[in-house]
Amino acid sequence: MNQTTNNPNSTGRVMVASLIGTAIEFYDFYVYATAAALVFGPVFFSGESDSVQLLSAFATFSIAFIARPLGAALFGHFGDRIGRKATLVASLLIMGVSTMLIGLLPGYACMGFWAPLLLCLLRFGQGIGLGGEWGGAALLATENAPPGKRAWFGMFPQLGAPIGFIMANGLFLLLALTLSDEQFRGWGWRIPFLLSAVLLLVGLYVRLRLVESPVFQRVVQRQARVKVPLQTLLRDYWRQTLLGTFSMVVCYALFYIATVFALSYGTKTLGFSREHFLSLQCIAIVFMALAILISARLADQHGRRPVMLTGIVLAAISGFFMAPFFATGNPVLITAFMAIELFLMGLVFAPMGAFLPELFPTAVRYTGASMTYNMGGIIGASFAPYLAQQLVARGGLSWVGGYVTVAALISLVAVLLARETRDTDLNANA
Repeated sequence: MNQTTNNPNSTGRVMVASLIGTAIEFYDFYVYATAAALVFGPVFFSGESDSVQLLSAFATFSIAFIARPLGAALFGHFGDRIGRKATLVASLLIMGVSTMLIGLLPGYACMGFWAPLLLCLLRFGQGIGLGGEWGGAALLATENAPPGKRAWFGMFPQLGAPIGFIMANGLFLLLALTLSDEQFRGWGWRIPFLLSAVLLLVGLYVRLRLVESPVFQRVVQRQARVKVPLQTLLRDYWRQTLLGTFSMVVCYALFYIATVFALSYGTKTLGFSREHFLSLQCIAIVFMALAILISARLADQHGRRPVMLTGIVLAAISGFFMAPFFATGNPVLITAFMAIELFLMGLVFAPMGAFLPELFPTAVRYTGASMTYNMGGIIGASFAPYLAQQLVARGGLSWVGGYVTVAALISLVAVLLARETRDTDLNANA
């Protein structure tokens, strides 16, 4: 690929655009996850106990994961039909507006049952937006990547995840340090949601300066676009879709057990303060970012499957250590466990930025990559905090660790059955 300094899709611009968009999207998503674990129960739900309110808040958390495949189908259709750029802008806009409106939403005390109903609707909007975001960002990166560097370029959308998490948790940590509990529950939790509007403007500015990828432009020139990408995907590429979906399950399980469930359990059961546990998670997430950088390099050198399989096997083993580490209540051991889980998540997650797009031809690549990524979220993450809360109540932390192990085994089978994609020619079917 010849890229010049005058090319709108220069290497630097592609990296920044794919990174900043997903960082903003994941910031929006994690702001909700953190607020659900800390404050949404008493603000938006009535209940006889704190546990009932918490379970209700975690139930709304799953709505976005159910919406994400719908967003993947919707934005995938237009991304494969009219182009990547317009779709990326639209998905970012929907996600950002939904997040900002949550920050303006009155609580149950003011609106009664309308409050949780509107919260669910806006959470659905977040899911629709993110459902179209990741696939487009991954394609923006991989379809503009130089030869032999697709995993490295595909890593930038993945790196948006820990950056978005650090921004979200860092802001909640700052609020916890500067506001009283009453102030935080009353209005402080709204600030991260409202600040999404500023981030949205930055993301739109960057993405509006891009042009279509050369791979998609060749599809248009050859009149090779398919009429209904989702139909073609399910008819001709159902095996790749299933394998890609199940390969993602372990990533979601690792992340949301180590973040959302851990935050709730640490503050409500182990007695950590909000600021203390959020600071521990900010330390642990750094290991995820480090693993993403390492894993992307290894995936270009040795292939996607060997790197992912290594992380998945280690993740299956790690589930057995959750109870021994967490049950101690020792902050060092708890931080170590979260760091291990997030490091392993990053190890598997980074190659996915190239692996999932490489499973599909250009005509259905946006739809295929988006559907597999987001369908994996329904299985691995949508009910993860809710199920983990139920499992720990019925069987203890060892059952939650077992959830991680089972998720890893599901992904292990999928990756073993999938083909190596490192040498795939993205222009072959263009």
